[in-house]
Amino acid sequence: MKINYDRQEDILMIEMVAEGIIDHAEHTGSIIAHLSSEGQLVVLEILDASEFLASLIKATLRHQGKDIPLSAS
Repeated sequence: MKINYDRQEDILMIEMVAEGIIDHAEHTGSIIAHLSSEGQLVVLEILDASEFLASLIKATLRHQGKDIPLSAS
């Protein structure tokens, strides 16, 4: 796994498979999943990463010991 952050663009990229070949991408909100032809996650791209991570940390602290909802509330 390899993680890169572009501070200027505020994009976090998580490379899940070092030598995976991207076939297509699926976009939901601020997350783009780049997938292989077999549907394996190759790269996860998070747009507006600082805002996304701040929300995740707040949700984690608020819901300690509970499941964290995936949608923003």
